[in-house]
Amino acid sequence: MKSHKILQAPIPMRWVGPLRISGNVLNDELSVPLATYETPLWPSVGRGARVSMLCEEGIKTTLIDERMTRSILLEAPDALAAHQAVESIKARRDDLNAVVAQSSRFAQLIDIHSQIVGNLIYLRLEFTTGDASGHNMVTNAADRLFPWLLGEYPQLRYSSISANYCSDKKATAVNGILGRGKYVVSEILIPRALCERRLKTTPEKIVDLNIKKNLIGTLMAGGLRSANAHYANMLLAFYLATGQDAANIIEGSQGVVHAEVRDGDLYFSCTLPNLIVGSVGNGKGIDFVEDNLARLGCREPREPGANARRLAAICAATVLCGELSLLAAQTNPGELMDAHIRLER
Repeated sequence: MKSHKILQAPIPMRWVGPLRISGNVLNDELSVPLATYETPLWPSVGRGARVSMLCEEGIKTTLIDERMTRSILLEAPDALAAHQAVESIKARRDDLNAVVAQSSRFAQLIDIHSQIVGNLIYLRLEFTTGDASGHNMVTNAADRLFPWLLGEYPQLRYSSISANYCSDKKATAVNGILGRGKYVVSEILIPRALCERRLKTTPEKIVDLNIKKNLIGTLMAGGLRSANAHYANMLLAFYLATGQDAANIIEGSQGVVHAEVRDGDLYFSCTLPNLIVGSVGNGKGIDFVEDNLARLGCREPREPGANARRLAAICAATVLCGELSLLAAQTNPGELMDAHIRLER
């Protein structure tokens, strides 16, 4: 069998910033790497970054929760047998974790959710995974759990290692409700004068546009637990620069922008309930990725999970910078297209 050489096709990348970030994960000023073909993204995120440097707390990031999920599919003889098995399985988390520990020293089962459809059992297993995003880690843990479950509950049958109730790389409601990856909120309070001088708009215009575009517009389009202008742009650029699984922008871009006028100033926030990032694991061995993670301070000797949490907070702050800048631009007729023409032609 022939071995295939991995080709590293270059994607244009630029460091943007610095950003000022505070919160329960880090307090720092740093620049961020963005790999993208959409070159106007760099100055747009850069404008948000400059605003953050001029605000007292900068961008405040709060990590609310973290977990990685894998759902498995089992079959029972009937719904009653399925219900009884699920109740018993949920009561035996310590036994389940003893099995999980055989698969990884970092994986730990923290919760189980279920759905029963006829005789089908959908088990959503939720784990902490240290500094890894954890896709393979949780699948490996679930793979270890299957023979144990079938041995302890012989009335059940194997159906699939993945049941789509996870829900991996799909836009679903369950991820936003129960969480998948890191749940991070980024916020900034921008004085009116700074908003007018740097963003060329007013707090009232941004709040109004967020309601009419992000909230009502997305509602009319049938968006699913999502109300933002372009989270996906910043996520993809950040993911490619830091060695993440880029397909996770599908669930990652499900998030909500909320804005208010507070005593004449602008409060602006981005909620990202499905931010899937890791500082170790597949995709991290490439030289430029390792360099980028090191420069971001995400390869330091810290307790397991701390580097990934830092990376998630930085990513959430980056998303806010780009989201704020684009919404500000769209409050002014012609500004968005003019920027693209000047920067891309």
